[in-house]
Amino acid sequence: MSTTTIRIPEALKTRVARAAEQTGTSAHNFILEAIAEKAEAHERYADFHETAMRRYAEMLSSGKAVPWQDMRQYLLQLAAGKPARRPTAKKLPR
Repeated sequence: MSTTTIRIPEALKTRVARAAEQTGTSAHNFILEAIAEKAEAHERYADFHETAMRRYAEMLSSGKAVPWQDMRQYLLQLAAGKPARRPTAKKLPR
């Protein structure tokens, strides 16, 4: 484990101390957890973005996509708890 020094404004330091006390942990551990949560959120976002870009590239190369009306109907049926048939991709009009 390594050491890193960070400068925290006094107001934030007070908030961290209060939150740590309320959650039953130390300010140090509270800060470590906050940093880990932020890093994980960024990693999830980066993964989501990468997946979206890959799927978009696939859509462009195949020329196929699921029309919004078909997808909307499918999602509404799922949300209502009704059986729904997954829509299929169709060639996009030019």
